[in-house]
Amino acid sequence: MALEIKLNQKLSQALVMTPQLQQAIKLLQLGRQEYLEVIERELLENPVLEEAGEEESRLSTQDAANGDRAEALLQPASVEQELSIPSVLSHGEGEEFFADAKTDFSLNDLARNVDGVDHGSDSYGYEYARSARPGFENERPSIEATICSPEGLTSHLLWQLRTGDLSEADKDIAAHIIGNLDRNGYLCSSVDEIAHSCVQPLEDVDRVLAMVQTLDPPGIAARDLRECLLIQLDQLGFVGTLAWRIVAEHLGDLEVRRYDSIARKEHVPVEDVYEAVKEIQKLEPRPGRPFVDEAPIYITPDVYVRKIDSDYVITLNETGIPKLRLSAHYRELLSGAGDNSLVDKEYLQDRLRCASWLIRSIHQRQQTIYRVTESIMKFQREFLELGVSALKPLVLRDIAADVGMHESTVSRVTTNKYVHTPQGVFELKFFFSSGVRGAEGEVSSESVKERIRELISKENPLKPLSDQAIVKLLRDEGVDIARRTVAKYREMMGILSSSRRKKIF
Repeated sequence: MALEIKLNQKLSQALVMTPQLQQAIKLLQLGRQEYLEVIERELLENPVLEEAGEEESRLSTQDAANGDRAEALLQPASVEQELSIPSVLSHGEGEEFFADAKTDFSLNDLARNVDGVDHGSDSYGYEYARSARPGFENERPSIEATICSPEGLTSHLLWQLRTGDLSEADKDIAAHIIGNLDRNGYLCSSVDEIAHSCVQPLEDVDRVLAMVQTLDPPGIAARDLRECLLIQLDQLGFVGTLAWRIVAEHLGDLEVRRYDSIARKEHVPVEDVYEAVKEIQKLEPRPGRPFVDEAPIYITPDVYVRKIDSDYVITLNETGIPKLRLSAHYRELLSGAGDNSLVDKEYLQDRLRCASWLIRSIHQRQQTIYRVTESIMKFQREFLELGVSALKPLVLRDIAADVGMHESTVSRVTTNKYVHTPQGVFELKFFFSSGVRGAEGEVSSESVKERIRELISKENPLKPLSDQAIVKLLRDEGVDIARRTVAKYREMMGILSSSRRKKIF
């Protein structure tokens, strides 16, 4: 067979994902924090991009209107209008037995000037001190030095070890034990593993572990829930009591509240079991809970929906997002003749194209978010008035058909985006839910969950509602739902079964 070279023409359709299109799609699905990081990175890497201040934005906008292309400001803005909105401010098995949740404590930071006067969060005292004392800027500590972070569990335990009289070998074993505690204060590694890691005898590790378990908080370094509770009872002087025996021998019955069974096995009246259970419920099943030093994550809405008169106004949140423009300096360099080498001009032209596309992508992103949010609020108008109970079933296809976009685009827009409404702050994905058959058509599954939560919150704690009883109540209200669906929704909301919710005393 002879080989030969031929030229053939072929006509076909194909979708080409250019780098610019990939960038636009990536920007569309980013959350607010990631989106801000991308803009800041582009400001650092692309010399053609500049951040415009408020005055520069106003002047540049006027120049753009007059046709001055060299000073044209391209920035992301609201689709309808730009409004000024202030910033708006949410281990072990058997732990569900402890119904009383422990309170988390937070520290209030006080802002004080060097003159000893407490000015709180007001900036007036700061400005006064600056004007009264020359060089105050250099004397005042940085903002990082004034932030007080809560003490962590590891540092709290190591501080107690330093106050004790331990040998270097024991300190090394204790440090390994503390380093293998999880966030709840439980020991994650076995004694054999710690002994192998420290190259120490197993007896020494057991001895040091018993010492660590005497530290504060009570119950620390336990290997399971039973040991954690027994350590606390030992420190309270309850060794050998009914409460101690219940935890040591009948923890399984305690978890499912089989108090009659415990009374028969211990040959005591059930009332005595009730009193012992009250003491057990005062214990802490998670000793490390008060020392969780994770910083809280605050949600900043991407969109605000506010009621003005009888209408709802949608505004994009532009607070904290840099306003971008093309640098006039580099545009002048490009317009100059013979001032720069050809290589420099090609580089600047490439950076200028990237900057222009970025600004165009940002503007398109804001437009798309606005249109999708507007469409969602149009479908969920009753939610804005009445709350979650009035939420309607909604799918991506409904919004895509309304705004003329593909479902994948709507999915990207609603990912990691939050909206502030009169009913609270919600993720845009929250408004998409399946429907449950009702007397007057389909009802949103989220509204059914909310109704189940309301029914359980109003139940008699001595006679809690079973899943079947909730099914009957919902059917009386026109919502046809199966018992297993109620159980699934209840578990999704973290609500215990009726046998676990029942209050015996």
